[in-house]
Amino acid sequence: MASKRKKRRELRAIATPFTVAAPSGARIRDRLKNLTAADMKVLALVGEHLGNQQRADLAARVRIGNVPAKQTERAGRKKRLTSVSSSRWAGAMTRASEDQYQLSMRCLIDERASLRRRIRKIGQRLAVGCGGKRGGVRGYADQAERWQKQRHLTRLETRLAVVERRIDQGHPPIVVGGRRLARARHHLADAGLTEAGWRRQWDAARLFLTADGESDAPYGNYTITVDPASGQVSLVLPDPLRHLANAPRGRYQLPSTVTFPHRREEWLDRVNTHRAVRYDIVHDPMRDRWYLDASWSAGKTVQPTPEEVRAAGHRLLGVDLNADHLAALVLDPHGNPIGGPVTVPIDLTGPTSQRDGRLRAAISDLIRIAHDHGCSGIAIENLDFADARATGRETMGRGKRGRKFRRAVAGIPTARFRERLRSMAFHAGLVVIAVDPAYTSVWGERYWKTPLQRQNQQATVTRHHGASVAIGRRALGHRARRRPGVTAHDRRIVTRRAAGQAVPVPRARGTASPPRTASTPHAGGKTRPDRGDQLALFPDLEDRSRGHRAITGPGCDSSAITGQQR
Repeated sequence: MASKRKKRRELRAIATPFTVAAPSGARIRDRLKNLTAADMKVLALVGEHLGNQQRADLAARVRIGNVPAKQTERAGRKKRLTSVSSSRWAGAMTRASEDQYQLSMRCLIDERASLRRRIRKIGQRLAVGCGGKRGGVRGYADQAERWQKQRHLTRLETRLAVVERRIDQGHPPIVVGGRRLARARHHLADAGLTEAGWRRQWDAARLFLTADGESDAPYGNYTITVDPASGQVSLVLPDPLRHLANAPRGRYQLPSTVTFPHRREEWLDRVNTHRAVRYDIVHDPMRDRWYLDASWSAGKTVQPTPEEVRAAGHRLLGVDLNADHLAALVLDPHGNPIGGPVTVPIDLTGPTSQRDGRLRAAISDLIRIAHDHGCSGIAIENLDFADARATGRETMGRGKRGRKFRRAVAGIPTARFRERLRSMAFHAGLVVIAVDPAYTSVWGERYWKTPLQRQNQQATVTRHHGASVAIGRRALGHRARRRPGVTAHDRRIVTRRAAGQAVPVPRARGTASPPRTASTPHAGGKTRPDRGDQLALFPDLEDRSRGHRAITGPGCDSSAITGQQR
């Protein structure tokens, strides 16, 4: 009896590439130096007083529930806060309460979607017997694992019921200062903290020293003002603390001067024209330092579309993001890889500040490579592992191998990498194009790994470098696979086009076609070309390489990119 043929799996539709939007704002920081003990005490008193009032307003906002904007009673809440602070401080507190409430509601909705995915996936596997398979769903290995999953399913359903009840009531759970830090209070030894050290972090996280900017106000902010000429910082004290003022009109002037060396010209352009700038005073209890953050919203910038980038005929840098490195390759407008493979390592271990600094350094290397090779943009994958992270235990294998793979997926900084790259590339004059990540690694390894290794024998080419080529070609609007019948890289034929999507060179009507070589497929359907197929019309018997030139320069020198010596 003939074996049953497996049904061929259909490929899913691939989304159209799009240009990542420009950043909508900017945030810079400078340190408040030369603060005395009295200055720090005043800042702590103001932050604690405003923090208490803001937390009370946030609790009132949560009790109101999920209602339209006109029913949030913001005017009444602001009036009550004005009596214990000032009108501008009250406006900042009510705005922060509304932002925190809306963010918490979105987090609840995301948690509900994640729980539903996990419950649905476990239910599908529980519907299949142990060791069995129904369609594409495989049952659990034994009764012990099945029983554990049934218990886990009950817990997930209980959590889902709680989340849905909170969404219906419009009462999200909010911990000012952070739930992780609150839980660390009960596990000080595991967190490496003392009770006094934890208390300092907790108090610093619950301070409120945020002043929203306003246009036409002195230097863009009346509550916290920075003089662009001298760099002096002053702030308005709340009414109960006006007796601590050391400047007219109930203000307190700090002895510190700030300059904002990073993006100073943009900041000066706003404050000198009295456009709105928001300021936040932040305390770092670990180093016992105070910082001033300035932020503002930027105008909407229209980025060129992928079609416009393609029509301009510029090069593109394809990048494949992985858990521990970035694989990149430069592509010309026709989708042909130029030069050798690039590997940028990233170490995402350690504290948050170190991880963010290493990620920025890796992105800086990508921008430098793009500028060195004349690229107009960077192509990345539009990755989102929300579904994979929610159902990873059911779909990403079992045992030690499954745990290792799930950790690798969870460690890929998709959102952080995209946001950092979007901002840094925009200020470097580069366009970021996001493509559908479907099949890039599979097709990159199948169609590009071996040719790239032949072309760059002194470098190590991985499937991730092949994926970067597939990503770049997809951003340029080309298919992932190579044209059939293309020969390997050779100095005598290096000028030959190697991409099936490249535009054919126009030829006058009536002229003969170019001579057919062994690499050109025969139209007769032969499996092996004849000797006559390998002969040109007028072969040059003196020098077969005459008329061919090799492309030289930094664009095709693999050692210039990989750093290896020939």
